[in-house]
Amino acid sequence: MQREIPLYTTSGVTGAAITEHQMVTDDMLTLSMLRFCKRPCDDVVVIIHGLTTSSDMFIMPEHRNLVTWLHAEGFTDVFTFDFRMSNRHIYNLEPHRYSMDDCALYDHPKAIETIRDLVGADKRIHVICHCLGSMSFVMSLFAKKVEVTSVIANSVTLTPNPPKWSLVKGRIFPFLLERVFSLPYVSPRWPLFPRFSLQRLLSGGVSLFHRECDEPGCHMLSLMWGTGWPALYEHENLAAVTHRRGGDLYGGTSLNYHRHVLKMVGAGKRAVKMYPDKPEHASLPDDYLKNAREIETPVLFMTGRNNRVFADSNIITYQTLKEIAPGNPHELLIIEGYGHQDPFMGERVASEVFPQFLPFLNKHAGRNGAKAA
Repeated sequence: MQREIPLYTTSGVTGAAITEHQMVTDDMLTLSMLRFCKRPCDDVVVIIHGLTTSSDMFIMPEHRNLVTWLHAEGFTDVFTFDFRMSNRHIYNLEPHRYSMDDCALYDHPKAIETIRDLVGADKRIHVICHCLGSMSFVMSLFAKKVEVTSVIANSVTLTPNPPKWSLVKGRIFPFLLERVFSLPYVSPRWPLFPRFSLQRLLSGGVSLFHRECDEPGCHMLSLMWGTGWPALYEHENLAAVTHRRGGDLYGGTSLNYHRHVLKMVGAGKRAVKMYPDKPEHASLPDDYLKNAREIETPVLFMTGRNNRVFADSNIITYQTLKEIAPGNPHELLIIEGYGHQDPFMGERVASEVFPQFLPFLNKHAGRNGAKAA
């Protein structure tokens, strides 16, 4: 297939110095982040993707993206962090038993430490995070492993509540994929595999149940995540080229993170450790809501009204925290007409979604609604 937009392009952000920074976690993985700096500022923003995506979802050239929008609003120093779930790294194409505990303990603290070293200790750091990047970052925050000024967390955090069909898939497909078919990962690029390969045949079978569009990569994404036709987004919110290049924007993944979500659902729909007896994770709480009364960092819990991946998970988190810690600084934002992924990747997000972030960002940047000079 001929690409219409280059893989891993940064052409969607102009007028900024773009640098790449690598870091090594304590469990010996090399991670990376991109910095898009128009000029230094007191309020630095870090953006974190979800499982199988990457920095690319925030710098897409086919529409006005989040990094470009932040620059225009006076947040002129922006980082995008590719942690171990990123499709820019190979970890998800290998059999592994990484959990979101690893991300909370190793990845996010290392990223914030690296940014502090780059920008200085006196800067305010604001985080915008998505999907399992959102869940694992908020886990890290509530485990007291990171210190930041504010957080905007999309779709899911501490009380996962996936649709029922997603739970059925989550219990069946890891077994089928690994034990029956001996495949280490699932990918939206399977439709591009050789014609008679097992992966191509399986993707063809998935497409038989998805008549809502003609993009087999989109069909695979609906298998991998959520419940719906399609599951991840509203078709009408995406640019046509975004819909066509799903295989590049979302990579493959093995399924242990899915298992961690299922364990949380089984534990009463609360964020808990995957492996509570693992000595490396001893400093993490068994239940990530344990310290909820002590967390003073404000979080804007957001979700698309039509979220068919994690449904009302973030609404439940917000309500749960109101009960645990009345008077906490957290807020709730529901994006009408949007689902799970399209609040960041939709064609009109710069006019329909991102402005809804601004009151929260300005409040915690001390701007009272005004852009920085």
